[in-house]
Amino acid sequence: MNKQETKLIEHLNFLYGDEKAQIVYINVMALLNRFKQDHPDLVNHDKNERINEKDVILITYGDMVKDEGEKPLKTLGRVLKEYLVDLISTVHILPFFPFSSDDGFAVIDYRQVNPEFGGWNDISEINRDFHLMFDAVINHCSTKSALFQGFLRGDPEKADFFTTVESNTDLSKVFRPRATSMVTPFMTNDGEKLVWTTFSADQVDLNFKNPDVLIEMIEIILFYVLHGAEFIRLDAVTYVWKELGTNCINLPQTHRFVQLMRTVLDIVAPNVVVITETNVPHKDNIAYFGDGTNEAQLVYNFALPFLTLHCFLTGDIKFLSDWAETLDLPSHETTFFNFLACHDGIGMLPVKGILPESEVEKVVQHIKVEGGFISYKSNEDGTKSPYELNINYLDAMCASNTIENSQELVAKRFLASHAIMLALRGIPGIYFHSLFGSRNWKEGVKQTGRYRTINRQKLYINDLITELSDANSIRHIIFKGFSRLLKIRREDSAFHPFGKQKILHIHPSVFSLIRISPNEDSKILCLHHVGGQSIELAINLQNIEIEKNTAFKCILTNENISPSNGILKLRIMPYEILWLKF
Repeated sequence: MNKQETKLIEHLNFLYGDEKAQIVYINVMALLNRFKQDHPDLVNHDKNERINEKDVILITYGDMVKDEGEKPLKTLGRVLKEYLVDLISTVHILPFFPFSSDDGFAVIDYRQVNPEFGGWNDISEINRDFHLMFDAVINHCSTKSALFQGFLRGDPEKADFFTTVESNTDLSKVFRPRATSMVTPFMTNDGEKLVWTTFSADQVDLNFKNPDVLIEMIEIILFYVLHGAEFIRLDAVTYVWKELGTNCINLPQTHRFVQLMRTVLDIVAPNVVVITETNVPHKDNIAYFGDGTNEAQLVYNFALPFLTLHCFLTGDIKFLSDWAETLDLPSHETTFFNFLACHDGIGMLPVKGILPESEVEKVVQHIKVEGGFISYKSNEDGTKSPYELNINYLDAMCASNTIENSQELVAKRFLASHAIMLALRGIPGIYFHSLFGSRNWKEGVKQTGRYRTINRQKLYINDLITELSDANSIRHIIFKGFSRLLKIRREDSAFHPFGKQKILHIHPSVFSLIRISPNEDSKILCLHHVGGQSIELAINLQNIEIEKNTAFKCILTNENISPSNGILKLRIMPYEILWLKF
């Protein structure tokens, strides 16, 4: 038994007890050995050979763009190939499987492509030009799935596949991410049963205390690897293990589950990266790095979207900078997945304990003014509290009824916010609607009755192309500016995901940091102005540990800038970005 196999049996012992774990181990290893025998090429890959500053991940739905008479995945592939080959490395296609609700996250069949979107051949075609990230929607599946239908029929193999509770069970301590009921009654062949439904009555929670469920999910994840997935996103993994009497999130068993999945992939496909989607307070979130070698290689940097928005609304970078100084990593094998917008809203839990409630409330009120919505969750005491801001990030950057709401300034604010995200250590993730300058889709909210729809509009390709071709359109301005930032960022090793960073405190409205390549042969001073007024800076280079005669070159403008007597003097315009190589 080698080191990885020893880890595997330790994880199984922890989750299932020594006696049961021995049987599970035999079955899992049989599965993994067959996989290794059939796919030896995957065993010998090393992820560290590929991950570098060129890694940028696009987040998109499989049907994000449509064209008459063509399956959406094929249309998406055309857009990706036409516009993004030189800008991004990886495409995160949000759940593209047959589904019954939640825009894909109530999966009916984990192994099929939604026929309305296309087929596996369309996924393979995208994989010709881009790496792929797939969702492992492991916490729950659709009530319409064969798994749950078997449970309802009383199929003995599925009898223990889902988490059920007795009618008098006290669930008051369980953390609720929604305002809906924790359990939903279903009539089965064995009578009515209360099934755990964390997110909605159509999304039934799987029972990982049953090892057969674990094996089923391992098989599915390996199936994704065979279809090109190099990043596996463990969706809502925070909630995957339930223990009555606890809050049922971030449990030791949950972390051990993630470690087990990491070990499985390290055994058969070490090039595949595990990324955890854990929308929880920052301290709990970064715990999913484990010891830096045994859990997720990538963790969503969930506090970043809210903190970045806050600093642009207030013109003050204090809270963002203070938090960013804490972003240490446990090893050179881990890094952050940095993002500002995605298919979901802007989570509020991640800034708990980082931003005072009064500052959070400022952002909430701003979102309401800009046409956004607030989603709520249920609390242990029966009350409800804000959980998520639902708004397009570009609209969140607006400032209604002021001169700063002009198209030019809104675009500058928006691009400056994303430049911060691009400059921070980690792999950047960019939502399709952010890259292409979309706005609030309020009509969609009216159609679905769901707040998250505001940022999930599906576009027609001809409309998209027309707007991108119009030099005066917001789409053109945003995409052109974004493209410039991405091309320049991808060409400098100072932005390597495993490189170093040092947060600086230069000015209250300038988010500042130094990025350093892993071998320290490239260094960049990154300055991002979050305020609406031009300012004069006089940076004492010795105070930021830079030699006083150091010359700089802005890689965004090719301008050469030299200090005078160790002082770097700069005039920075509203929302200006300066990336100064030295």
